[in-house]
Amino acid sequence: MGRGLRVLNRVSASPLIDRFGLRKPAERLLFLTSKNAFRAAGSVGRQFAAVQKLAQPARLAKAPSRALFDLTPSDEQQMLKDAVLAFASEQLRPAAVAADAACATPAELLKAAAELGVAMMGIPEELGGAGAERSAVTSALVHEAMAQGDLGLAVACLAPSAVSTALVLWGDEGQQAKYLPSFAGDNLPAAALAIQEPRALFNPFELQTTAKTVKRGYVLNGVKSLVPLAATAELFIVAAQLEGHGPALFIVEANTPGLKIDAEPAMGLRAAATGTLSLTNVELSGDAMLARGAQDAYAECIALSRIAWCALAVGCGQAALDYLIPYVNERVAFGEPISHRQSVAFNIANIGIELEGMRLATLRAASRAEQGLDFIREAAIARKLCADKAAVIGSDAVQLLGGHGFVKEHPAERWYRDLRAVGVMEGVVLV
Repeated sequence: MGRGLRVLNRVSASPLIDRFGLRKPAERLLFLTSKNAFRAAGSVGRQFAAVQKLAQPARLAKAPSRALFDLTPSDEQQMLKDAVLAFASEQLRPAAVAADAACATPAELLKAAAELGVAMMGIPEELGGAGAERSAVTSALVHEAMAQGDLGLAVACLAPSAVSTALVLWGDEGQQAKYLPSFAGDNLPAAALAIQEPRALFNPFELQTTAKTVKRGYVLNGVKSLVPLAATAELFIVAAQLEGHGPALFIVEANTPGLKIDAEPAMGLRAAATGTLSLTNVELSGDAMLARGAQDAYAECIALSRIAWCALAVGCGQAALDYLIPYVNERVAFGEPISHRQSVAFNIANIGIELEGMRLATLRAASRAEQGLDFIREAAIARKLCADKAAVIGSDAVQLLGGHGFVKEHPAERWYRDLRAVGVMEGVVLV
């Protein structure tokens, strides 16, 4: 599959393509071929029951260590990013306005995102996926490309893969055999990683949702907020404070008694159909906890989620910059384009500079994560940088469009609302 895609990529890069006016057909062929290749890598019908017995958990191999710090995407990474970017541009962006107004993600978009095959890249081959080694960088590139279409819809499309990634990284053989095959086909179950709680200054390491050990397993109580696809989700991974232990992750099926779901439309990410999960004496079996409650696994989950949010911020910020440049060059005031004003030109330049810094910090953290190196510090740096600068980029986009930035005819006001989530959200997405 990789060799075939490399050949297609070289063909599409040939100058003869432009000479004969075949650029668009070539790009379409590359997109469809890569999509179908990833789909063909594995497809298993969904059912939350073990279809095979695993002797041990299936994990992806760590990426090889690199002596040089080079984050240039490989041919395969670039092709996958281009395919996702085409999907984001052709399908997510046109649907963004209506999805934001309806506070819902169209079912056909979720199906199309599943058909793209991105989730299968993180699932081992023995479980029906297409993954051979851990690649947090590839995942970050996918998150960035998806967010260039729309941040809210990107969160909805990527939320199920966060659950499958968590199961690959921390699930035992029984959990993987029961749940992962459902994520390896085209018909992905709606699923979400629920960590956020509805309170100011939320700290993911000080949870108010509790888990108590009982004879049959665990009992969970608490509330989770801003959970994407909450009303339609079939599976959740919920963070809770295990009594006498610390924060841990638990697998909760949506039909579990005691679980109540309510809509919770927020300022941003409205297209992700966010909701609250209320857990009242939710009883889980003894095999529902991931990683046996290991604290380093939970800390890794939080850091990987923050890297994913950084990648989403870079993608949405890049979309804003790509929209602003032609606007300020074409918008005429006092007889000349407003880009001739230094205040405007410098502001645009600053957005480009900040985006490069955000991208570099994000990919550095992701690179260390996939190599099995310590990356907590790098993830924290990226999170701080992206949370601060994403809010500024969103505000500047509205400001540079003037009155147009305040109305829904232009996407700047939606980007502003969505980018504010980067400094608030925990969980939901993973690389």
